[in-house]
Amino acid sequence: MRVLIAFGSKRGGTAGLAVMIDDALTDAGHQAQVCPAGEVNDVADVDAVIVVGALYANRWHRDARRLVRRHRAALRRLPVWLVSSGPLDDSAAHNDIPPTKQVQEMARAVGARGHVTFGGRLAPDAKGLLAGVVAKNNAGDWRDRDHVRRWVHRHFAEVHSANTEPTGE
Repeated sequence: MRVLIAFGSKRGGTAGLAVMIDDALTDAGHQAQVCPAGEVNDVADVDAVIVVGALYANRWHRDARRLVRRHRAALRRLPVWLVSSGPLDDSAAHNDIPPTKQVQEMARAVGARGHVTFGGRLAPDAKGLLAGVVAKNNAGDWRDRDHVRRWVHRHFAEVHSANTEPTGE
């Protein structure tokens, strides 16, 4: 299976999460391609799409939103998952965090098979007014590679089975 992992990331943490997803898919025997969401021109040559967006103040990254809107018709014909990156604690590894209203609407628009939230990352030297203030007390990395691997195993074993049709022989 060929899977596009398109990400919207401002400070690199979500880009790193997309690479973790890529690693887990590759280890599971899939072909995966990681690409910034703003650089995706079409989704014609893939079997599934994962759109990963960083959350900032409950808003999904602009490039992730634009990709979903721009390719909505094509995405409706593919298995699609939406991924949010954001909590600056370990809550995502222990609890299912529902999507924000904005991400729920995007999921409905493309008929996404699901959504998951993974922990985020914020460097202690994060630039920007809000990020700098938050980093003073909440800097750290809560991306959980094992959580990512469990999610990939659970959902992509299902897709592989669903896409495997009897040959009739």
